[in-house]
Amino acid sequence: MGFEPQKDPLLRATQRLILLSVRALVVLMTLVIVWGVADVVWVLYERLREPPVMLLTISDILSTFGAFIAVMIAIEIFENLTIYLRQNVIEVELVMATALMAIARKVIVLDYKELSAEYVWATAGVVLAMSVGYWLVKRQSDRKSDRKSDRVRPRSPSGAEAGQVE
Repeated sequence: MGFEPQKDPLLRATQRLILLSVRALVVLMTLVIVWGVADVVWVLYERLREPPVMLLTISDILSTFGAFIAVMIAIEIFENLTIYLRQNVIEVELVMATALMAIARKVIVLDYKELSAEYVWATAGVVLAMSVGYWLVKRQSDRKSDRKSDRVRPRSPSGAEAGQVE
């Protein structure tokens, strides 16, 4: 008789602990999202109150974009956690999309006057590597989806796909 992980009390207990931990992270991430939105509103309010009143500088706009994207990243992490709770899997495509969003935020808020050329090139390399990685994962995912849909498409008696003109 083989080893059955679902019957092992230690594995069942640790799995329950992990699920409890992920649920706690979901609650905490919800609070982070709400606080992040409140922070964006507060920062905008404060910046618009300062002279010149009701005007934002480019720096203010870029920092606001950075705060918006930080909230969007928190929302993506929340989605990652809820998918894990529902399906008990980690969606690599969503994790990579979240990482790309985090990199985009970094690129948006960088002060290029203060950075060395090496740092900018290294950032470009990370952007390129993550983009290619995301494209590969997405391509593989799309291929799997196509194969699944090919298996469930009804065929006509002549062998053509249903709805296809012969």
